[in-house]
Amino acid sequence: MLAALHAFLRLESAGGIILVATMLLALVAVNSPLAMLYQGLLDARVIIGFGPLVIDKAFLLWINDGLMAVFFLLVALEIKREVLEGELSTPQQIALPAFAAVGGMAVPALLYAGFTWHDPLALRGWAIPSATDIAFSLGVLSLLGRRVPLSLRIFLTALAIIDDLGAILIIAFFYSHDLSVAALGGGGAAVAVLILFNRYRVVRLAPYLLVGAVLWVCLLKSGIHATIAGVVVGLCIPLRGAGAPLHRLEHGLHPWVAYGILPLFAFANSGLSFAGMNVAALVDPVFLGIAVGLFVGKQVGVFGLSWLAIRLRLGAMPTGATWRQMYGVCILTGIGFTMSLFIGGLAFPDGNAMVETKLGVIAGSVASALIGWALLASAPGKDNQA
Repeated sequence: MLAALHAFLRLESAGGIILVATMLLALVAVNSPLAMLYQGLLDARVIIGFGPLVIDKAFLLWINDGLMAVFFLLVALEIKREVLEGELSTPQQIALPAFAAVGGMAVPALLYAGFTWHDPLALRGWAIPSATDIAFSLGVLSLLGRRVPLSLRIFLTALAIIDDLGAILIIAFFYSHDLSVAALGGGGAAVAVLILFNRYRVVRLAPYLLVGAVLWVCLLKSGIHATIAGVVVGLCIPLRGAGAPLHRLEHGLHPWVAYGILPLFAFANSGLSFAGMNVAALVDPVFLGIAVGLFVGKQVGVFGLSWLAIRLRLGAMPTGATWRQMYGVCILTGIGFTMSLFIGGLAFPDGNAMVETKLGVIAGSVASALIGWALLASAPGKDNQA
């Protein structure tokens, strides 16, 4: 189990570094003579059809609706594994990261609402600063090597996984619209088939993935965001049985998601043109709500609820960690990047406020990464304290 955790952390850390590189590449592309080529690529129409069923979407939407469903599939597999046999399998293990995750979702949302309460359209983005990017945050943590106890890496991983679960629920309940009864009926039938597969111990992955593709199409047409299909499929994949299907799929998907899907998402969604940008953007309520929510709200919410849980003995301090190291990791939870950009696209589907959204996500995430890294780099270990 420990070897598997080490492998997971190494993969996520490398993926985080690649995410930073693709974000910078997108910023360079969109602020250079390549800008038209960049935008043209994202706007290119991709059509897939089988008989009367035709799906016609821009390349950007295939990434955000299609490839990100695979990302959510992997998230669901990780959540299920951690809950059934991993770091979230007992009340004692789940208590501290669960309290921390709740604080890390609630406080940033409240801060964002405080900046945008007067504008109902802007208020739709309340969930943007509530998410933690597990790959990016672990990538920063990896730069510190053994200065940070493994227990804090486990804490950050567990917190981010619970955070992802919260984001999934938020997307399902708050960013679905114009529901189609017929498409929902088809989706419900697909879910029933997936549950039957699980109940009757079907261990081959192909049936789950084929029915999952049908579910994705149904949800795409239903008004519920199509990425939820990945979550449902992931939760139905059996963890036990011949060859542990969940382990096989999780192991197979990790490299594709870490080195392919998430970097492509970052490249497609973090392109921010600085042309014509002025100081007014820095006082825009959406920008302030996201940037302050990520940088201030996440660290206050995560550390505050963690401190309270430990003081009330509802959770235990990570082994070998100091309070200063704990606070540094709490700051790193303000790296919202991937999930924050994704929720931003759902909150502002017409493109309004997306410049402020991208600027706020980048500013809040970079500030959290730099300050969190600096604090952890300068923090003495528990054995070195007087």
